[in-house]
Amino acid sequence: MSTFVLVHGAWHGGWCWEKIAPLLESRGHRVLAPDLPGHGSDRTPIADVSLDAYAARVREVIAAQPEPVVLVGHSMGGIVISAAAERIPERIRTLVYLAAFLVGEGETLLAAGADPGSALVGNLVPSADGASVTVKPEVVVPAFYADCAPADAERARARLVPQASAPFTTPVLWTAARAGRVPRVYIACLRDRAISPAVQQRMYEARPCKSVLTLDTDHSPFYSTPEPLATHLAAL
Repeated sequence: MSTFVLVHGAWHGGWCWEKIAPLLESRGHRVLAPDLPGHGSDRTPIADVSLDAYAARVREVIAAQPEPVVLVGHSMGGIVISAAAERIPERIRTLVYLAAFLVGEGETLLAAGADPGSALVGNLVPSADGASVTVKPEVVVPAFYADCAPADAERARARLVPQASAPFTTPVLWTAARAGRVPRVYIACLRDRAISPAVQQRMYEARPCKSVLTLDTDHSPFYSTPEPLATHLAAL
């Protein structure tokens, strides 16, 4: 049995793992899918949302577990799990980057993720004060849920929240001696239109992983291909 901590990406919440958690639990694993600050049911004000706050929430969840965990980050969640691993590498068995940002020391998500192949390019709408961004409504489904059942896509779209801008522009602290010593696995999504497959490949080749797995699907395999994703995760 393993303990999985599943970290969602930008705009989403812990709810996005609702199909994956029972599949892993049916295989005998423990699963936790916390809401990051300002996401899901968490009401942290946008002004107080930061990469440090995200990582601190994940560390709190990990510290409460009796054993080292498998830490999974989706999309933006990649920088969150990296930041958490830098502080508590001994509490993490494996880092899993699911169509996620795998960035180097001192890089920001925006700098690392320059991606002309992304449907999000030119389709993010900043708030008046610049503290948050949303996705143009007509782009949400094509970017995130292109291969998902319409009911799942609509259910997810309705639960998205404004995304704080600060985590996108905060350099990630990552050293070889700490976060770098935790085994890494990358799960690439081959029809992703939020983070293009080319950019995913660029990231996992720049920071080699123990293994690279693939899913022939969109950016949200937790809805589009839950059983194959759960199988990949359980096999770790």
